Amino acid sequence: MEMRLKIGDREEALGFRDGFRFETAAEALGVSEADARFQGPLIVEGTLENTGGLFRVSGEILATRAFVCDRCLAEVEARERYPFTEDFHRDSAADDMDVNAFGEEGIDLAPLVRDVVIAAIPIRNLCRPDCKGLCPKCGADLNQDDCGCDREVVDPRLEVLKDLMMKEKSQG
Repeated sequence: MEMRLKIGDREEALGFRDGFRFETAAEALGVSEADARFQGPLIVEGTLENTGGLFRVSGEILATRAFVCDRCLAEVEARERYPFTEDFHRDSAADDMDVNAFGEEGIDLAPLVRDVVIAAIPIRNLCRPDCKGLCPKCGADLNQDDCGCDREVVDPRLEVLKDLMMKEKSQG
């Protein structure tokens, strides 16, 4: 799917502002399932604005991402929003490294959308910020209920000291 914003005579219309909306599949942008699994289309909505000398494209990408929680292994589907704002300038006059260039065909949003989506994928996937995970002893989901296992972890270097303290308590 092509996600191109036509410029045409809008370059002369200072203050021009127009909305846009595109739908595309993550695979069409080059986002593979190894990166993330998306359910349904990615919806790109935003505005194109002539700010005088450059065009500002801003908006957000709406997506439903499916993943497995890294702590409790639950299957999760989350509605996510990825905001973006980028400036574009006609390629013949773009000297600034912070401004993207566009040509006669207009502004192609596909690379921008792909970069925003990939950059927004978290390193750690959690079903919720306070996810308790699984019990390391019995494997129970601690978000559901406490399993009652003793999960106290003692540094192995201090295990001898713990044994001495237990021995002293039992003798005294």
